[in-house]
Amino acid sequence: MQNPDHQVLDQVTAWVEAGEMCWLCTVVKTWGSSPRPIGSLFCCNTKGLIAGSLSGGCVEEDLLEKLQSGDLAQTTPEVLVYGKSQEESDRFGLPCGGQLHIIIEPFPQQDKKTNSNRLSTLKHLVDRLEQRLCVERKLNISSGEFTCEDSNRFRHLELRGDIDAETDNRFMVQTHGPRYQLFLIGAGQVSIYVAQMALALDYHVVVCDPRESMIEQWPVEDAQIVKLMPDDAVKKYADDNFSAIIALTHDPRIDDMGLMEALKTKAFFIGAMGSKRTSEKRRGRLLQLDLTVAEIERLHAPVGLSIGSKTPAEIAISILAQLTSLRSELVAEQQCN
Repeated sequence: MQNPDHQVLDQVTAWVEAGEMCWLCTVVKTWGSSPRPIGSLFCCNTKGLIAGSLSGGCVEEDLLEKLQSGDLAQTTPEVLVYGKSQEESDRFGLPCGGQLHIIIEPFPQQDKKTNSNRLSTLKHLVDRLEQRLCVERKLNISSGEFTCEDSNRFRHLELRGDIDAETDNRFMVQTHGPRYQLFLIGAGQVSIYVAQMALALDYHVVVCDPRESMIEQWPVEDAQIVKLMPDDAVKKYADDNFSAIIALTHDPRIDDMGLMEALKTKAFFIGAMGSKRTSEKRRGRLLQLDLTVAEIERLHAPVGLSIGSKTPAEIAISILAQLTSLRSELVAEQQCN
């Protein structure tokens, strides 16, 4: 499943390729409480078709009306602020004191040469996201020209220059990246709870289990099911910096097979369920599978924060809490770089 950025950019690319007038809108500043974070994307065309979200409803309706009427951003980008007054905040359902600053980027239908160049750049951007890689886009807010560069930085937005001033030195630099992915080895009860909670936290969830009987009983519809052996599945689906891999079968024949490959991947987190004694035995087995000590030290086992968890739901909470903490640290590190 695509992340929200990917969905919006894919749709804009399709409209531009079809020669349809459309707009790409980005939340670039917020003040006080805001319904959507900085970097959120929304797109629409002259037919009223939309993708993505800026606020959750009312702002999008008003913005679409302004764009379709020709009052806003017909040839070059414009900056629009919602929530300048409390009356306006109330009208659009923004939280108390909330403001949204939005850059609206038009793709005029008649501008075929410019859109041809933009289309090539957009296709490269979407292609990077499809490969679960990062890409940085730099927009000249005054002219509407933009470029893309491959990047290793995940989801970041930076404004350069005074975006409210009428100058040529105004830029938006935004890095887009893949959705975080949670790859689960095993389709048992703990995996069910982990998958449900992870989906609520906006992970793309992949569940791998070679046992047909377990897959047949899997109840979580929004998770991707993979019936390959776990070592093959890990190499195919989870070898990137935005994947976490967790072994949850309690069957060493299956778990160890997946971990043997997982510990060689770029995954930002690798974990396995089990007691301390079970985990030490697992490390001993992995040493016999031609893994290095450094590779085995990447393993978080027992997986999850130590909160005294016993039930499947409690174990799932401990695992997602550990992942949430680690993700926050990773984001903080990238913001400092």
